[in-house]
Amino acid sequence: MSPPPEPAGLPARRAALRLLDAVLRRGETLEQASGAMRGLAGEDRALALAVASEALRWLTDLDTLIDSATRQPLPADAKPRAVLRLMLAQALRLGTPPHAVIATALPLLAGGPRRLAHGVFSALLKRGAVLPAAPSLPPAVAERWECAWPGRSGPIAAALAEPPPLDLTLRDSAQTAEWAERLGGMWLLPGHVRIPRGRAVETLPGFADGAWWVQDLAASLPARLLGPGKGRRALDLCAAPGGKTLQLAVAGWRVTSLDKSARRLEMLRSNLRRTGLDAEVIEADGLTWESPDEFDAILLDAPCTATGTCRRHPDVLHRIAARQIVEMAELQAAMLKRAASLLAPGGRLVYATCSLEPEEGEVLAARISLSGVPIRADELPAGILPTAEGWLRTDPGMLAEHGGLDGFFIARFINEA
Repeated sequence: MSPPPEPAGLPARRAALRLLDAVLRRGETLEQASGAMRGLAGEDRALALAVASEALRWLTDLDTLIDSATRQPLPADAKPRAVLRLMLAQALRLGTPPHAVIATALPLLAGGPRRLAHGVFSALLKRGAVLPAAPSLPPAVAERWECAWPGRSGPIAAALAEPPPLDLTLRDSAQTAEWAERLGGMWLLPGHVRIPRGRAVETLPGFADGAWWVQDLAASLPARLLGPGKGRRALDLCAAPGGKTLQLAVAGWRVTSLDKSARRLEMLRSNLRRTGLDAEVIEADGLTWESPDEFDAILLDAPCTATGTCRRHPDVLHRIAARQIVEMAELQAAMLKRAASLLAPGGRLVYATCSLEPEEGEVLAARISLSGVPIRADELPAGILPTAEGWLRTDPGMLAEHGGLDGFFIARFINEA
């Protein structure tokens, strides 16, 4: 006799379990772990990612619930704990009926303690277990961010309760109100539209015509701070996947876009083709690349821990610790020094990271040899102010009434040599 067919939806849950393992045990990003979803169709891929993402977003609170229903705590890396995390994320966050959760979760523990998982899950639902209004940050993260930004860890955690809305940057900022109405969204700066999440990007009006591209509001600010290009030369030093390059091209800069990732540069080229914009694209390492010319403007949105993107990438809450922060800060310092050497006299450099760690932002900005050009409040969305040093620090808890934004550090400099 042939074995009974698998329950519908089991492959997606199996992939979600592999995603969780890749993040928590191997320290991979959800993007790096996408091979765990190989062979899944579009809807199942989306489901696997949603289940794993919600489990990571609420991991601390899910573990608290699990521990409250077991006589002895399950080891942190025990498979039954991982499966229970996925079960509870589905029932408490995604609204999956309990019978469907059980039918697609217990087979993941074939040969293991199914009764334990079933019993813990059922006991928690029977007693009306709920999650708090906002996720609890992992203790080490909460301590680190509260130390760096007193009073902000609470608002940051609150901003993680839901995946963020979708931000679009427009090719023609004069059409901001028109596109906001057409897409059913709102705007916080000219050239920006924010729409509710959950819509397939490729099906939205204007996508095929290249009228806009997806880019978080905070991520769009560094390029804006370089102003109009008027035909001058700009270097986008870590360019892929291309949103900043498109902004600079629209602003009239002659853009050289450099990145060492061939795969991500292909995304940049695709965006250039779709929008009809132009840039010189170079595959190279920014630390060793030699340019025959200096640049009037350089945008260095440097590789970083990306902890500021925790609204969209909850895996960073569990992958990043002191070692990764130190390693990234060393790389960023080297890239800042290299960028400064490519800047023409009178040229401007904007340095940015999507990190909430001061070692990757404020600490480095205070050490650069170039003179600062303070960021002004009138260059920013209403409700966002520069720091006393003339830098910009955003976090996910800001503009909460409008859906928040990523955590970024941005500073602007000039070569007065």
